[in-house]
Amino acid sequence: MDFAFDARTEELRAKLLAFMDEYVYPAEAVAEDQRAQLASRWDTPAVVGELKEEARRQGLWNLFLPDAEYGAGLTNLQYAPLAEITGRSPHLAPTALNCAAPDTGNMEVLHQFGDEQQKKQWLEPLLAGEIRSAFAMTEPEVASSDATNITTLIERDGDDYVITGRKWYISGAMNPDCKIFIVMGKTDPTGADIRRQQSMILVPRDTPGVTVKRAMQVFGYEDHSHGGHAEVIFDHARVPATNLIGEEGGGFAIAQARLGPGRIHHCMRLIGMAERAIELMCQRAVSRVAFGKALAQQGVVHNWIADARVAVEQLRLLVLKTAWMMDTVGNKGAHAEIQAIKIATPRTVVGILDKAIQLHGAGGVSQDFPLAELYASARTLMLADGPDEVHQRSLARRELKKYL
Repeated sequence: MDFAFDARTEELRAKLLAFMDEYVYPAEAVAEDQRAQLASRWDTPAVVGELKEEARRQGLWNLFLPDAEYGAGLTNLQYAPLAEITGRSPHLAPTALNCAAPDTGNMEVLHQFGDEQQKKQWLEPLLAGEIRSAFAMTEPEVASSDATNITTLIERDGDDYVITGRKWYISGAMNPDCKIFIVMGKTDPTGADIRRQQSMILVPRDTPGVTVKRAMQVFGYEDHSHGGHAEVIFDHARVPATNLIGEEGGGFAIAQARLGPGRIHHCMRLIGMAERAIELMCQRAVSRVAFGKALAQQGVVHNWIADARVAVEQLRLLVLKTAWMMDTVGNKGAHAEIQAIKIATPRTVVGILDKAIQLHGAGGVSQDFPLAELYASARTLMLADGPDEVHQRSLARRELKKYL
């Protein structure tokens, strides 16, 4: 593996870094001020639309999608350092570049598994940034970390499917621009193998029987950047059979294909979050005095900053190796590495953010700095896309097989 970035990556990095400095960071406070004036707290601030227009003008658009017909045509290894940069402002930059979850994963599903009509109706407006989407999998009644537990039913009725179930923490569903759900449910809850019972289906938000019931908070925060995390009820919601993605029983395999890139994208952005935390720590340390000397002269602060730097460098190498393997041997061949970064990155970044919060004192838990909200996001990623323990279980079993 060559550690140097290629010419195209370097060009895009330079453009993106300049875009962040000139447009994104100044827009953070503007977005908050505008949101406070909106009729609905889930409406999108005008500055976000302005950022999207500028990003598209500069060619910083759909960088996540490797197919040049639909996206930037970048490899995972090329995209990794760009996603890291957007992670420095995770609640604004990914959306500005049309590279925000859950839309990225949903676009990948439609790109890989959707038919031509589904692509035209839903993928194209998503790629254009005209609409948003949500992925409805997690359920409050069961341990959804085991996807075989899903209880939502997708029942065939003539030329339609009828969807019945309750989902929650459905990211993006509170956003008025969210027009489509990809719903994971069971088309054959008893007869098929446990990994062939699930299917995925497209359910427009305005379908009768679909109710976005409430917004779910995350450590007291409402994640406006993703369009919130909602509880959604599907009460005999009826859609055409042509809305099924792929074939009946293919939902589990589609979910695995969707989550592989999604997991590495999260880890890339988490490294950017950690870099911003280190930057804020250093700024705070040289500007504050306690007990007669600057915080930057305190030994414990030296340890926090040094440990954070070492940890970030280690994580970056592991994430870049994983991206390189995804490009060279495919997602299946990089499965162990994907699990490793999913285990290591969120917990490590949570630790770095914790020290950054400590260094900021009361300010660290306030809304005046981004640290508390970043902490909430990073801690949530120890659960999202599969809890750490699920990945630890799978990775340990893979290691143990070498000795059995």
